[in-house]
Amino acid sequence: MTWLAKAARDLSPSYFALVMATGIVSIASDREGFPRIAAVLLWLNAVQYVVLWILTFWRLLHYRKALLDDLTDHQSGPGFLSAVAATGVIGNQLLLAGAYHLALGLWIFGIFLWIILTYAIFANLTIKETKPAIDQGITGGWLLAVVSTQSIALLSALLARHFEQPLRLHINFLALSTLMWGGMAYISIISLIFYRYMFFKFSPADFVPSYWINMGAMAISTLAGSLLI
Repeated sequence: MTWLAKAARDLSPSYFALVMATGIVSIASDREGFPRIAAVLLWLNAVQYVVLWILTFWRLLHYRKALLDDLTDHQSGPGFLSAVAATGVIGNQLLLAGAYHLALGLWIFGIFLWIILTYAIFANLTIKETKPAIDQGITGGWLLAVVSTQSIALLSALLARHFEQPLRLHINFLALSTLMWGGMAYISIISLIFYRYMFFKFSPADFVPSYWINMGAMAISTLAGSLLI
């Protein structure tokens, strides 16, 4: 097995967080007056995004069982929603770069991904016969359900400015709807995570990086709401 095939087989569902992180730094650079850094990171992010999709499709074609095992696992399944958030972030980058039509295409693709993955992940987790206890099943990665939803709200609010009425109103209504959906999801999931913190054994080793999404999910919700206001 070549190193590339092994990389595809073992690809983490959450790896699209690489695109999310790069995009955030690129957008911040543009806002702070460093357009060259923003442009370099945009091109880097485009390459990363394409490569990750190639590896994902390779995994689907050649290592389908490994992919489906991840999709139906309580800990790894929600990680697939990082692809939705990454699509929204790179769409935001493209808007800043003036590539309106590409951003529009990614917005449509992101909505499609969000619908398919949200249903596929949570329907499968619901109907599973064998389920883990809450302390073994839930992590901060579940909040990618919030981040992905709010990424749709955020990109919708930004794109709505480029449409005339009444289409602008309809897109803003979609943004508001997904903002509220994400807000309710945050309340539900963070309550379960707090319950896991307080009533189950929790050692420093359990505080894995995904729990930082506790803050990230609230941050993107606040940003999307501020843009709508």
